[in-house]
Amino acid sequence: MERIPFEIGRVVQSLQGRDAGRFFVILQVVDEQYVMMADGLTRKIAHAKKKKVKHLHPKPIVVDEVAHKLPTHQLLDSDLRKALKAHGLEIDQPLCKEG
Repeated sequence: MERIPFEIGRVVQSLQGRDAGRFFVILQVVDEQYVMMADGLTRKIAHAKKKKVKHLHPKPIVVDEVAHKLPTHQLLDSDLRKALKAHGLEIDQPLCKEG
């Protein structure tokens, strides 16, 4: 079986940490060990999460509009949410902080 590459627009599932089980889209490949990712809800594009690739499971889904819109700064958080939902990957609402 061929390995799925970590590339811009690839959907990944977090395996470790407090975001374990959640789905994200890769926004940038930092190096061989790290990527920057966001889901548009708990992790916005402006505050993307840096995560080790060994803690991620790549899915065979690539969101093409990420690669097209990201360089021109036209990619919105809602684009990520819609893309994940379109592929049947529901993202939960963030936990509300009381206070």
